[in-house]
Amino acid sequence: MANRQLRVAAYAVCIQDGNILLARWVGPDGKQWTMPGGGIRHGEDPYDAAIREVEEETGYTVEIDQLLGIDSVHHRYARRRGRDADFHGLRVVYTAHVTGGQLRHETNGSTDQAAWIPLDRVAELPRVPLVDIALSLHRTRPAQGRVQTSA
Repeated sequence: MANRQLRVAAYAVCIQDGNILLARWVGPDGKQWTMPGGGIRHGEDPYDAAIREVEEETGYTVEIDQLLGIDSVHHRYARRRGRDADFHGLRVVYTAHVTGGQLRHETNGSTDQAAWIPLDRVAELPRVPLVDIALSLHRTRPAQGRVQTSA
């Protein structure tokens, strides 16, 4: 039987002057760019979690503008000792704008760098799929709040 894991997280899409605010995630497969955001603490509202996570990872305070949607990912992967993990991630994605603070890198966290990246350079970056999902939600603003995938 696989070990079930549920992770609920909140992220913010901050776009300003043709640039997007990203954080570089340090994962088991190396460093990849991601949306600023992360896990929601028990009892924490996703709205508040997005604001907290952006500040932790980038140094900026933000104001949430709009809920863009919720992305759901589900996959299995191998773990040590021959057991599989059955992972389900729910990612709440908002748009936001910077209201204060200064750009800085997170220390002792899951990211090691924060930066404003020109939107036309995002496709060149090593990035997690969430970046493309968040940009699609931002671009299309689907009424149902999810990116349509082909079956």
